[in-house]
Amino acid sequence: MRARIIMALKDAPMNANQLASLLGVDYRTIRHHLEVLEKNKIIVSAGERYAVTYFLSSEMEENYMVFEEIWKKIGKKEKRRG
Repeated sequence: MRARIIMALKDAPMNANQLASLLGVDYRTIRHHLEVLEKNKIIVSAGERYAVTYFLSSEMEENYMVFEEIWKKIGKKEKRRG
């Protein structure tokens, strides 16, 4: 789920509600994953309360190609499990 959030935010900054709708997941689930990603400096946020918008951190932007390479390897394993 966190990888899907990262990929979605690469395309465009979004709020939690937009991500939940796009990914077809419960809002609370998205909020949980956003908190983990933000705590680990993968994403950053701007705004307050319901208007909080999430973006990839500059560090994640710089290393996005590495993320894609890793996801190509482990993403295939994830698809087989599901």
